[in-house]
Amino acid sequence: MVNNRQIDIMAISASGLCLLHCLALPFLASLLPLLTGIADNEWIHKFFVIVALFATGFALLRSKPGRDRVIFAALATVGAALLFASAYIHALHDIERPLTIVGALLLASAHLFRWRCHTSPHSKSFPLDDHIG
Repeated sequence: MVNNRQIDIMAISASGLCLLHCLALPFLASLLPLLTGIADNEWIHKFFVIVALFATGFALLRSKPGRDRVIFAALATVGAALLFASAYIHALHDIERPLTIVGALLLASAHLFRWRCHTSPHSKSFPLDDHIG
């Protein structure tokens, strides 16, 4: 069974890949014309958003009610909403990259917060014993 710590590590990694795609691939594409099709391919962005939404939803469902869960949910919801908007709302195409960057950073911050709560003996939403073993 996947534990909460593994979920957060996967979610943070996915956010990192999203940022890498958003920042590095366009730079590489300017240097290597062959990468242009990959960097600007719509399905990659949409795929990352769907993965992020599932990972975030799964992480939220696995946490118990409490203050930490509310903070995680707020950060994750705003981040996921920005990612979704940038990928699926065509009218926002001109600001797609900034929305994606801010959304990915918020989502990664939410999962980092959740992960850090695992190490806190005071957290009731993310118990310490959930990730040991």
